[in-house]
Amino acid sequence: MKAVVIHKYGSSDQLVEEEVPKPIIADNQILVELHATSINPIDWKLREGYLQERLPFEFPIILDWDAAGFVAEVGHSVADFSVGDRVFARPGTTEKGMYAEYTAVDKNLVAKIPVNISFEEAAAAPLAGLTAWQCLVDFSEIKEGDKVLIHAGSGGVGSIAIQIAKSFSAYVASTASRKNKAFVRELGADQFINYQTEDFEEVLDGYDIVLDTMGGAIQEKCFNVLKEGGKLVSIAQPPDEKIAESKRIKAGFVWLEPDGKPLAKLGELMEKGEVKAHIGESFPLTEEGIREAHKLSETHHAKGKIVINIK
Repeated sequence: MKAVVIHKYGSSDQLVEEEVPKPIIADNQILVELHATSINPIDWKLREGYLQERLPFEFPIILDWDAAGFVAEVGHSVADFSVGDRVFARPGTTEKGMYAEYTAVDKNLVAKIPVNISFEEAAAAPLAGLTAWQCLVDFSEIKEGDKVLIHAGSGGVGSIAIQIAKSFSAYVASTASRKNKAFVRELGADQFINYQTEDFEEVLDGYDIVLDTMGGAIQEKCFNVLKEGGKLVSIAQPPDEKIAESKRIKAGFVWLEPDGKPLAKLGELMEKGEVKAHIGESFPLTEEGIREAHKLSETHHAKGKIVINIK
């Protein structure tokens, strides 16, 4: 099968197109004929070697962990899925990546794609959507009426997080650049903050939840907009425990744990139109296509999700 792989860490030039063996599934796995995947920052961070201690792989590596396609084969212990089902998944990081025509996925990580959702939309949802879900629902226990600040609302995680928060009837403020104001408002944000001209710390106060996607100095300021008993959840770096304790704030770092059950719940929200995976750019599954997609993601200015069309 065709795949785009890396043989060593480095720049996007390390991404090369090759023929590799089709995966052989275990009894508890599903073979997915991929139709689309999407780019996430973890892809190029791993490619550069930033995550090699946390995610040690043996070369060659097929990157990416968003899958959408048809079930091509099921293992002997798989009962809930059949050949021909349309499915999506965020496979485990120990499994082969998605820059390929087929992938093997553990059955507990897979969910069925709603009939009104395309492969491209489905591929844009798993990693970003599950990250947002685990931050807001599992960690922060979001509820109706909560005041929620979501940083980088026009990005992959932020854009889905805004919609999830609104599905819980929360009040949402979000930061983004001026050019993305209309997009963030369209997602449902009640208050838009242009980070280029406004300091969110000066205009917000008494928030229940902050989703930090940036880290550094921005994360430090996040503590100051939360009320006592509020929750700071980050996907950028672990928050300072001493500051959190002194302010009586629940703070934590979320490293995504893939799971098909919350993905199915996310699919239900997508089916009802409460959550939409916004696709900013699309590229083909070619050496040049993947390289260009990585370069765009590395700018940190991609709007919505970057999708890779495989078939």
